Parts: sequence; structure tokens; C-alpha cells
Amino acid sequence: MNGVSTLLIFLGLFLLGGAISFWKQKMPRGVITLLGIGAALSLTAGVLRLEVWS
Repeated sequence: MNGVSTLLIFLGLFLLGGAISFWKQKMPRGVITLLGIGAALSLTAGVLRLEVWS
């Protein structure tokens, strides 16, 4: 696990936590959707960059 994949995975988890927090606070749905999409993309990129797949 290199630094970039670790950073992307932590960023994805951070954004996912923000989306969950905003959902509990009844924030606008567009903000939650944007955070969710960002979290999914970041987590996917981090997992795909892992050296396990090579």
C-alpha cells in the first residue's frame, strides 16, 4: 500500500463520513449527493491503485 492509495482511501472515508453527517442534519440533498459521489470515486481510485491487483 503506497502513499497515494492510502491518501485516496482516507479521503474517501472522510467524505463518506461528511455525507452521513450532513444526511443526519437534514442538509440539502444535492450536497449529500455530491459528497457521496466524491467519496465513491475516491475510494474506488484508492482501491484500484493498490498493488494487490497486479
